[in-house]
Amino acid sequence: MEEKMILGFAVLVIALVAILLYALKVKGRLKALEYKYSKVIDVELEVNKSKNEKDEIDKKIQSLRNDYKEKRIVFEELVKEAAIYDEEIEMAELGFYKPHFDFDTSENYKEAISQVKKEQKDLISSKQAIYCNTKWAVEGSKAKGRTMTNRAIKLTARAFNNECDAAISNTRWNNVARMEQRIEKAYDAINKMNESTAVVISREYFQLKLKELRLAYEYAEKKQQEKEEQREIKQQIREEAKLEQEKEKALKEEENYNKLLDKAKKDAEKATGDKLDSLKEKIVQLRQDLQEAHEKSERAKSMAEQTKRGHVYVISNIGSFGKDVYKIGMTRRLEPLDRVKELGDASVPFAFDVHAMIHSEDAPALECSLHRRFDQLRLNLVNARKEFFRVTLSDIEQEVRKISPDAEFIETAQARDYRESQSIIARRDNAKSVSDAVEVFPEEI
Repeated sequence: MEEKMILGFAVLVIALVAILLYALKVKGRLKALEYKYSKVIDVELEVNKSKNEKDEIDKKIQSLRNDYKEKRIVFEELVKEAAIYDEEIEMAELGFYKPHFDFDTSENYKEAISQVKKEQKDLISSKQAIYCNTKWAVEGSKAKGRTMTNRAIKLTARAFNNECDAAISNTRWNNVARMEQRIEKAYDAINKMNESTAVVISREYFQLKLKELRLAYEYAEKKQQEKEEQREIKQQIREEAKLEQEKEKALKEEENYNKLLDKAKKDAEKATGDKLDSLKEKIVQLRQDLQEAHEKSERAKSMAEQTKRGHVYVISNIGSFGKDVYKIGMTRRLEPLDRVKELGDASVPFAFDVHAMIHSEDAPALECSLHRRFDQLRLNLVNARKEFFRVTLSDIEQEVRKISPDAEFIETAQARDYRESQSIIARRDNAKSVSDAVEVFPEEI
């Protein structure tokens, strides 16, 4: 019995020791795992801390965004106001100016400006331009109150008139809408500042100032237009003068051939043998030259006498304007190519290529018809005297053949100077590329 108890006790002790050893082993493992993953536990703490910080930052960012949005609205309003005085503002933001008047000559505009200035003076004289309906008293004195009011009116008039004069004198094609806004801004601002004194710039006076600005601008535009028309008239006069010179030259040439032929005939009457044969050949050649000179002089006389007869030309300049850009113009020169050479002499870097030279009994009508057909394809939509169009040559040819079926067109632009220049540039760039490539490798290593 005792042996069994001792044996059972021993087994129990062994079991307890085993359990203790296992517990110590587990505890050791737990400590090892805790040591191993202690950094992970710290990271989780940091992550939680970072999340809290992030939430705070997100709140601040949202607050800043809301604040920015409010201030952006204020900024855009200020930009719009500043734009009235900004010379660099884009025209697209203000739109194009639409004429308010339609006078035939600049002199009519000048008279209208004088009239509007007279109306302004009449308003000032009748005290309807700038006025004050409140009867002020200063220190109990109505007289002092009137003096104060009159000074305020004079200061207001000086400030507003100076602002208007500055706007009117600085008005140009690219800022006229902005100058209108500048006058309106001055009108509103000065009236607002004068609310305490009850001094008011009348709406009628303000409208007269706007009218003066518009008249002044359109007057300058009309003068420029008249100047261009005068230039065109002078060009036409020069064309006619050259036609006259060509006529005189052709007549003189015909006269010289006549004299030479008469002399050859007289010499032939006295000559014999080989000399006579030589003179006969010379006479035949002179008669042929005389006939050609006569025809040329007749053409020259006809061109000089008939103002509508001439040539309509279609020319291009790829090097200067790119592809599918053509000039459609007219000349009454006896040698129409002379006009094309003039156009390409100094104004552009390359010579023009001629695609068509169409003789017409009514060249102005043919030119006008083509211009009207391609009006929306002009490069310059403001000045109709600039005869360049972005259009295909086939479209021009199709339109010309409706009026002149026999007109000849040269499809390909030679553009010799341009193409040779491009070739030289290409060779130069290629040589530079080779040189740069060589420099990559050192002479010694």
